[in-house]
Amino acid sequence: MEKNRSDCPISCSLEVFGDKWSLLIIRDIMLRGKVSYSEFLESEEKIATNILANRLSVLEAEQILKKQVSPHNKSKYCYSLTPKGVDLLPIVIEIMDWGAKYHVQCPRRELGKRIKKEKAAVISEYLDKLHRDARHASKQ
Repeated sequence: MEKNRSDCPISCSLEVFGDKWSLLIIRDIMLRGKVSYSEFLESEEKIATNILANRLSVLEAEQILKKQVSPHNKSKYCYSLTPKGVDLLPIVIEIMDWGAKYHVQCPRRELGKRIKKEKAAVISEYLDKLHRDARHASKQ
């Protein structure tokens, strides 16, 4: 693990998940149910394969994600959030809400509309689901 640039908690956190691609991968797992390399490649942002491989590796090394052999295809891997990764949900929701509020070119979709009306309930609902998924993945 590399030395942090400073001892500021914000800076230290951004060292782990602060680039665009890492947050989009985390978003895809958390909110869009994506679990495989090929599913991440299909996202509208069009991540390059080398960047995707690097970010998955970094997120796994930082224990944000866990990589396991797919139960459906032994030649593929599935990615899931660890409890540490699940704890990023409120941050991702806040970024999403802020972006919808201040970027008119990014209209609120169904989830964004729910967040605007009942943010705490949405966070609680997703946390419950993600914690269940993380417990299930750790048993495999």
